Amino acid sequence: FGYLCLFIEIFLIFSFHIGVINATVVLDRFHAASKVNKAIDQVRRNELQKARKNKDQELIELTNCDQRFMLLKKKSNLTQRQEVTLQKLCDLNKSIYEAMLLKDDFMQIYECENIDEAKEYIADWADRALFSGLQPFIELACSVINKIQYILNWFKKKISSAISEGFNNKIKRLKRMAYGYKDIDYFRLKIHQHCGYLNPRKYQLI
Repeated sequence: FGYLCLFIEIFLIFSFHIGVINATVVLDRFHAASKVNKAIDQVRRNELQKARKNKDQELIELTNCDQRFMLLKKKSNLTQRQEVTLQKLCDLNKSIYEAMLLKDDFMQIYECENIDEAKEYIADWADRALFSGLQPFIELACSVINKIQYILNWFKKKISSAISEGFNNKIKRLKRMAYGYKDIDYFRLKIHQHCGYLNPRKYQLI
């Protein structure tokens, strides 16, 4: 029996490695948004640093940490107040205005009809980003050029890990809120409850 278990374990490990080698890497919309948001937030930080050095109080207020989520949100999800504040910031700061344009245009890659159109669009976007003078977007453009096939693979597979990433974030938050769990079974039960997979009637106390 012991040899059988060892054989099964070796077979599973070997199968896993073969699967990884043959796997298609996809940069989906979820992870693309994460990368471009990181770039635009770095532009905000750079401009905030300049504003503090120049003692530009108006720009400091518009680029502080409280305003970062305004830059990361989709335009359709902005409140009316945030729209006004964002427009004021873009009018006041050219770098952030250009960064917002690059961000919005970058996410439009996933609206392309096919791989050929996506290739052309990515090349055009990368060219603009490289000559933008914004270091975070220059670095992002270099990364996009080096890993362009990952984006193009999305048009072949049309898959996303957004749901699993969402569950993963919920689990991390749950663990952080409780400062860890000693009982793994109880932790598993809390995960099911927190993610909406626990039927309260099934565990109702009589």
